[in-house]
Amino acid sequence: MLNPHAELRLSKCPKCSQPTHLRKFALFIHVDRWGSIALGKTCRYCSRCELIMVHQDELEEQLAHSLTQIAPEAIGNEYVVLGTIEVKAWREGLRGREKQPAALLQHIADFKNVYELEYEPGGWYPR
Repeated sequence: MLNPHAELRLSKCPKCSQPTHLRKFALFIHVDRWGSIALGKTCRYCSRCELIMVHQDELEEQLAHSLTQIAPEAIGNEYVVLGTIEVKAWREGLRGREKQPAALLQHIADFKNVYELEYEPGGWYPR
């Protein structure tokens, strides 16, 4: 789940209302007109629902920082988070032992479901 609301920090799961906890994931992201990138990101996680919640503002900041070093022309392009990569395979890539793209695909898990976050800020509303 991508959280586009900067003022909302998901400390409870929007599906089951249980507390979430922080967990690091290696996200597999496709950036339009550039390619794919694996990005390590600490996200909110509900182990009961197996729901990963990413704050969009934090993700875009970290993605822009990473792309500044390797592809500054891709900053600001549309992107989509396709899934997660096994941490072991991601760490091997960080150490310079990159795999061929076909071999890397075996270590990617795409998302089963994608949820939209509906949020209504508190306050007074007219009838």
